[in-house]
Amino acid sequence: MPSIEGFRVQNFRVLKDVTIGRLWNLQKKEPLTPLVAVIGKNGTGKSTLFDAFGFLADSLAVGVEAACDLKQRGGFDRLLSAGQPGPIRFEVYYREAPKARPITYELSIDADKAGRPFVAEERLRQRRLSHGRPYSFMNLHSGVGEAWAGEEGIEGEDSSKIRVELTDSRRLGIATLGTLKDHPRIAKFRSFLEDWHLSYFTPDAARSLPMAGPQRHLNVHGDNLGNVVQFLERESPERLNTILKRIADRIPGITKIATKKTDDGRLLLQFNDRGFTDPFFAQQMSDGTLKVFAYLLMLEDPDPPPFLCIEEPENGLYHKLLETLAHEFRAHATGKKHSSQIFVTTHQPYFVDALRPEETWVIEKGLDGFSSVRRAADDPVVKSLVAEGVPLGGLWYSDYLEDLEPVAVPDSTD
Repeated sequence: MPSIEGFRVQNFRVLKDVTIGRLWNLQKKEPLTPLVAVIGKNGTGKSTLFDAFGFLADSLAVGVEAACDLKQRGGFDRLLSAGQPGPIRFEVYYREAPKARPITYELSIDADKAGRPFVAEERLRQRRLSHGRPYSFMNLHSGVGEAWAGEEGIEGEDSSKIRVELTDSRRLGIATLGTLKDHPRIAKFRSFLEDWHLSYFTPDAARSLPMAGPQRHLNVHGDNLGNVVQFLERESPERLNTILKRIADRIPGITKIATKKTDDGRLLLQFNDRGFTDPFFAQQMSDGTLKVFAYLLMLEDPDPPPFLCIEEPENGLYHKLLETLAHEFRAHATGKKHSSQIFVTTHQPYFVDALRPEETWVIEKGLDGFSSVRRAADDPVVKSLVAEGVPLGGLWYSDYLEDLEPVAVPDSTD
């Protein structure tokens, strides 16, 4: 399964220059773990870092201008870090498989004279051997440049190099080149990015009455929760029974979960509670029950996304469930098959108690108004205290993690 080893974002709201994990020029840094958690106080930039991943996914789906103009973002000018000339820049360092050579994707977005955002630069590069500088196998400036066909491009060899000129500089080059079989490496990264799933699950959305019809995957807000259950009832009843057993262990009393189609073609999600003859519908269930059920559905997806982002899963959950939920996330992320790399934002100490220092990144806002991010494991004292049994959430609740020294991030060079 592909995984992200490092991520850098520049000039994106409060994230003037933030790096988590390893980049090609930061090889001494540890790569991101299968489970990554970003913790911090309100207003420090957790949601902005979460949205940086969402912005990349949206840029592939609808183009950079439409991604900037989505309601929650408000346009390029509001996304650009205050006082910065731009561009907004992203760097993703990832591997297709554990032993595969890493690939770097770089994207720069700027505004033209009319103030409209466009793709100023887009590049994919990879080392040819285990050492040496990465070479570009796709390199575009304002939609014009070159790309190398095939699995292997050879630096300095022109036989597989093609001239690229896109008709729309507001669309990503990988959106076009990634559909061509002559560019399998570009296609793999496009597929990887396209399959990211960001969960903004809200119980109120899950209480809606969607039109009946099986759906394989839970969507962004979870308003198709009943449709996914309908799919499992039809295609994988044993997997639905597994989820039911697991949810019964965490929320006592739930004995059955099923769907019912109404006369007008809508779908009701119903829960049977021990001791009651008639079922309860999703509209009557607690926020916590719906959230736990939704997360277990995502973790039991037979075809899970390679990268799964979950924002503040603790909202509405009983505090003693949070440690269990963190263990569920880790077990899924570290599974050998059918697993996703999971990125979580949280500010709940009970959830943090179940985390490991190498999985945990602390985000803070400096006096200049911009955020910085540090890995808890970079403080040997924190690692030592956790090894001796001191809960990481307790250290954070006591403001101990805020004493970490900031880490300088050198500029990336070609």
